[in-house]
Amino acid sequence: MHAFHRYAGAFIPPRNPVVLWRGLSRETGGPVTGEMETLMRTLQLLLAPAIALVSACAAAPPVPPAPSSPPNPPQAMSNDCAVIAAIAKEHYRFGPDNPPPPLRGAGDEAWKPRCSFESLGFTFAPYSDPLPNSDPRVDMKWVSFHQPVYDGQGALVQTEIVHGPLAGIGYECRVHSGIAGWTVGECKTGWVS
Repeated sequence: MHAFHRYAGAFIPPRNPVVLWRGLSRETGGPVTGEMETLMRTLQLLLAPAIALVSACAAAPPVPPAPSSPPNPPQAMSNDCAVIAAIAKEHYRFGPDNPPPPLRGAGDEAWKPRCSFESLGFTFAPYSDPLPNSDPRVDMKWVSFHQPVYDGQGALVQTEIVHGPLAGIGYECRVHSGIAGWTVGECKTGWVS
């Protein structure tokens, strides 16, 4: 696009942007002066930070990947509940006619399933250690489930139930996933007291 110089009304050919960027006048070959110099300096001041920002973003190292998946991803937690429910219902036969003992945390972390079992007709009461002078035949009753370990065959779960002093048993239960959901395959006795 051609323009006329506003002062003299003379025709001025289009300017080479490379020459203007360097601050040289096309007509004289010398430095640009006056309004053009102000315009060029303003453009340089505005574009320099933008160019620096773009080049910094392009040269920035990639963002490191997110930390490994949480210890209990939502899929595993929902599976944990279904696996524990299968053991409670099929192996221990807990239900409205056979209420479970209190639920005690298992393992070093005292892991407990955080699930709602009301739809199965029972709930686990929280476990508390017996008081020093209480009757252990009444107060020392609990059940615990270790967090399921999943493999290609389903899940393995360590579980224990105590009915009183010297009256407990531990199991290792194999639970399978299929069309009917999670079902107990077998529970092997691990310990007896």
